Amino acid sequence: MWDQIRAGRAPSTAGVEALARDDVALLGDHGAELHSRLSNDVLGAGPLEELLRRPGVTDVLVNGTAGVFVDAGDGLRRTSVEVGDADQVRRLAVRLAGLAGRRLDDSCPYVDGLLPDGVRLHAVLPPLVAEAAHLSLRVPQTRSLGFPELVANGFVPEALSSVLRHLVQARQAFLVSGGTGTGKTTLLAALLSTVLPTERLVVVEDVRELAVSHPHVVRLEARAPNIEGRGEVPMAALVRQSLRMRPDRLVVGEVRGPEVRELLSALNTGHEGGCGTLHANAIDDVVARFEALGALAGLSPEATRTQLASAVRVVLHLKRTAGHRHLAQIGVLRRVPSGLQCVPAWSFARGVVEAGDAAGELDRLLAEGSC
Repeated sequence: MWDQIRAGRAPSTAGVEALARDDVALLGDHGAELHSRLSNDVLGAGPLEELLRRPGVTDVLVNGTAGVFVDAGDGLRRTSVEVGDADQVRRLAVRLAGLAGRRLDDSCPYVDGLLPDGVRLHAVLPPLVAEAAHLSLRVPQTRSLGFPELVANGFVPEALSSVLRHLVQARQAFLVSGGTGTGKTTLLAALLSTVLPTERLVVVEDVRELAVSHPHVVRLEARAPNIEGRGEVPMAALVRQSLRMRPDRLVVGEVRGPEVRELLSALNTGHEGGCGTLHANAIDDVVARFEALGALAGLSPEATRTQLASAVRVVLHLKRTAGHRHLAQIGVLRRVPSGLQCVPAWSFARGVVEAGDAAGELDRLLAEGSC
């Protein structure tokens, strides 16, 4: 295979199969094993391929030569898998970047891309990281979890399940917030699966992650610039385009940049039921995060708060407790003398659901939307 690559022929499935057929007489029973290893090494993720195929795995992380870690929903765990020395780790990172159509070398020492099987790749080379290349692989969901499943496994408390269903039915705009790996995409996809089949969902994402089980979903995905720095299509542009596609619900997979301006504008001009996810460590941080994102779009904090107050009413905040991901709080955005605050309506901790100061306000919102 290396001889073919040096001769200028890119590795392919057909090439791997041809080599395996040529050697089957010599290798006998070991031919199938060689075929699998060779496919993984030149077409897949090499020694990481087995981890990526494990049921439940969401993340595979390579810390240079210091170890390989996986997250299967219960936190990061170190594995016995070894990629090799620094040169081998770098070769794997560069090859995966190539599969994602991206360039990774000393002149471009980091990359973010999507592999052919939907795995999201991020890789960084030294000297930005110590000793050897670091890789972060996010595994896409092969099957979206339904809302009843999230209730059954404790992700959503049974006592709050009807609140979330009514939130979707009432077409109130909402956000799912939380830290990395808390299940924001999982919950959003499950809630969208409860939307009436007659509605058209237009989903805008930086990298496709939302696995929505719904009969009418239109997906728009941002595009990074090519090697020459051309051809970029940012999220903000896609949000503007989505408004011309007659969405019943506009969904932004992750609000993370200047697209916040277009999103707030859309939700303030008659697009009900919009939703998205947001990185925030606590429900109290949601407003501050929007102010920071608004600044990237040229909006003042006052302008951001004003638009946010009329565009989004409800926040669902997730946490990971002792390795278990779950809905921790439901909050309502409320105007206060100091500006805008996310006030808890319901909280869930240590198996107990408690009403907050905004519980009555949330009930009124859901009742208004259902009328």
